[in-house]
Amino acid sequence: MKHKGTKRIETDRLILRPFCIDDIAASYKNWSSDEKVTEFLRWPTHTSIEVTERVLKGWIEKSKKKDFYQWAIIFKDIGEPIGTISVVDSNESLNILHIGYCIGSKWWHKGITTEAFRAIIPYLFDEVGANRIESQHDPNNPHSGNVMKKCGLIYEGTLRQSDFSNKGIVDACVYSLLKSDWENAKNR
Repeated sequence: MKHKGTKRIETDRLILRPFCIDDIAASYKNWSSDEKVTEFLRWPTHTSIEVTERVLKGWIEKSKKKDFYQWAIIFKDIGEPIGTISVVDSNESLNILHIGYCIGSKWWHKGITTEAFRAIIPYLFDEVGANRIESQHDPNNPHSGNVMKKCGLIYEGTLRQSDFSNKGIVDACVYSLLKSDWENAKNR
């Protein structure tokens, strides 16, 4: 892959960009302190703004690396971060990128996460050189799977007790999109 880092991407309603220090308070208020957001995630709800500050400062530092992809999802209507979408894992040998995302519960069911995910796909395939984009969700969180389906990812199966979250050891519904599938769909 030809890593290029977290590039600014804009859609009708969103700006996706690297996090900056000014995002700390809004990130804490809008999503990292939201217990509904973290229910099916691996990291605990932030109990203080200092936790969010520490995490974001780490992301800001890592964003200097070309193989780090962590976008702030900025909802243009309010001009501040309401969540994040990122490459949470990768396999360089197979050109695979694994995507994770979350947004504040106030913005659920509005197509925002789907819009953000769709926006990074062309960048990851065409510019970074991924061959496979994948993601997964807990079967008890089907709305996350709906985002994947709307973005063209194909359900591959459920891996039993293969992941963990704030719920403990959980199953993982796995989805993927191959570059060839994406190009074929684009050309239809």
